[in-house]
Amino acid sequence: MPDMNLFAPLSTLEWVEREKLRANAYNPNKVSRENLKLLTQSILTNGWTLPIVVRPDYTIIDGFHRWTVSGQEPLLSKLHGKVPVVKVAHADETEDIYGTITHNRARGTHLLEPMKAIVKRLLGEGKSVQEIGRQLGMRPEEVFRLSDFSRDDFLRMMTEGVVGYSKAEALTKI
Repeated sequence: MPDMNLFAPLSTLEWVEREKLRANAYNPNKVSRENLKLLTQSILTNGWTLPIVVRPDYTIIDGFHRWTVSGQEPLLSKLHGKVPVVKVAHADETEDIYGTITHNRARGTHLLEPMKAIVKRLLGEGKSVQEIGRQLGMRPEEVFRLSDFSRDDFLRMMTEGVVGYSKAEALTKI
């Protein structure tokens, strides 16, 4: 018979006002602005698939970045200010710290060759460079590097359906 403690957090699943939650004081994980945009896009595309893990006092153990993007538009209004949480009651804060670190480290990284195969497949299925970039959080240059297409072929894909050119702008650092 399975250990019932493994099922305990999911039995506490509930949608709560995001304002009830608070960050912990020890999370070493940082996410770039681009990856926060990608996280938002993931939630918009897939729905909310991972609840935020909290202590009974609503201190976040895992899910700080999901909680962060839930407070920004368009998610704030789409979620009506609520987020899904599961509660974990550890004996002491060191177990919370272990939970934060292991959740972060267990997510892993993407390997080059499988990512190249995915990009090639998507392009082969007719997905545009722009759509792939938006959905996977990549700049066109990254899609190009993973595609193994020639520069000319890739530029042709980038400009298919584009009529004319946009107005040039001078950008200055203030």
